[in-house]
Amino acid sequence: MPTEQKQLRRLTIAFVHPNLGIGGAERLVVDAAVSLQKRGHRVVVYTMHHDINHCFEETRDGTLDVRVGGGWLVPRSVFGRLHIACTTLRGLALARQVANDNEQFDVVFVDQLAATIPLLRFTRARIFFYCHFPDYLQARHDGLWRRIYRMPFDLLEQATTGEADEVAVNSRFTQEVFRQAFPLLSRVPRVLLPPLNLAAYDRPVDVDDAALVGLRTRKRAILSINRFERRKHVGLAVDAVARCIRERSDVCLFVAGGWDRDEPENIACLRELVAQADALGLRTLTVAPVGLRADARAQLLPPNTISAPLVVTAGSNVDAEDLADADVVFVPSFSDNQRAHLLAQATCVVYTPSNEHLGIVPLEAMYMRVPVVAVDSGGPRETVVHGKTGFLCEPTAGAFAEAIGAVLDMDEARRTAMGDAGRERVAKAHDLHSFGEQLERLLAGTLEREPNAPMVLGVLLTLFILCTSVTIYMLASVV
Repeated sequence: MPTEQKQLRRLTIAFVHPNLGIGGAERLVVDAAVSLQKRGHRVVVYTMHHDINHCFEETRDGTLDVRVGGGWLVPRSVFGRLHIACTTLRGLALARQVANDNEQFDVVFVDQLAATIPLLRFTRARIFFYCHFPDYLQARHDGLWRRIYRMPFDLLEQATTGEADEVAVNSRFTQEVFRQAFPLLSRVPRVLLPPLNLAAYDRPVDVDDAALVGLRTRKRAILSINRFERRKHVGLAVDAVARCIRERSDVCLFVAGGWDRDEPENIACLRELVAQADALGLRTLTVAPVGLRADARAQLLPPNTISAPLVVTAGSNVDAEDLADADVVFVPSFSDNQRAHLLAQATCVVYTPSNEHLGIVPLEAMYMRVPVVAVDSGGPRETVVHGKTGFLCEPTAGAFAEAIGAVLDMDEARRTAMGDAGRERVAKAHDLHSFGEQLERLLAGTLEREPNAPMVLGVLLTLFILCTSVTIYMLASVV
């Protein structure tokens, strides 16, 4: 009984997340914050960047208390370089704001940027770190100078992660990667499977939404949802669907995902994918994010971009038939209703990243009764049951095309059985209520122990991080 009373104690919790966009990490943070808030805890979310036209609804409709800071001091990059140095400095500025804010936090939930943990020690709160995946394993280390540049930040990631009072990861795969990536840390992180807010996926699609224009097709829809980043290997989906179209003309690929006009890689990746589809002879269409100005569309998006909501005029280069007959439709920075529509009309969802830590998209698809085709590695091995809720295959266009073809050739009974199996699996393992209970217990547990690291270590690490980042930043600025 005493344990239950401690779990029910009302906590004041800060979430510190670098960028509140629309990716899988952001979805987890939002769901975790909302879940704890519904359980009676006070929640404040801190971030360096929050674009109300590129975020989840809960962060802009007043559901969550979102506070932005740290971004004014340092740019995101210096001439497209030094991203990690700039992000670290911005993160320290944000952590300083959290520490100086007029709040007394019990626990601080940190993810993605462990370098903020030493400075967050000054809040005198317990630190909970959620590791989606070790950052240094996702960064480029090609070339001698890049390896030298990354070395202090890679070492800092391990040292600062070890300062957290509790660490959790999103899958058994990430747990094993964490153990190998951080050999100096003796702890084994807990596995806390990310949730889905199932009620949000049960809401009906607003079919009158003008932003759905350009997203309707007479063909059988294949859907890819990922950030527009090269490491997501979305080009694999384009190649695979191109092979499918050679044998059947009733297929259309929708490529949707997180896209930020302030991120050069997002812009370049989208353009590269459009060029790839064009080179394969596929008819492409790009639906511009809602709210993106005409001058920004002309500057950042490919030439055939249309605006959403769309009004097709007599002088337009794209008419209604073109919308319906496109082979590939690109949807950067989609809304919740657009996502719901895309999942509702999809025959199959393809998930192309290799060694992905978990992947929220396969969970979304399975809950919506859509078969999944994913790479046979990483987190999808734990979520997708081969032959029952989808197919796992090698990361080649041929293997993906074969698996997509198998889904397209299924009779209605088997497709329904596969969809039902996927929905049942997600509903049991990734329910938001169960996740909230587990997270609440973990956060309360940190308060029952002494802090994991002394304050003096936090001071020293903060100074080292600051000096390293500023030195690299100044050297690059001079050069």
